[in-house]
Amino acid sequence: MEDQQGKPSHLQRFSSFLVECRRVWQVTKKPTKEELMIIVKVTGVGILLIGALGFVINMLWQIILK
Repeated sequence: MEDQQGKPSHLQRFSSFLVECRRVWQVTKKPTKEELMIIVKVTGVGILLIGALGFVINMLWQIILK
């Protein structure tokens, strides 16, 4: 079912995608409460760091433009 360029057809690509999705779904698991709290903390720290970096860049930009 390959065309002249050797690329798989849309149906083959979709089928392959579904197989990969199924494989990922089978290895996933629900996180424990401790794992969830770690994820929440790390995400919160990341958001704060990115926000602080944006604030510092904005303040420097304001100082440079004056």
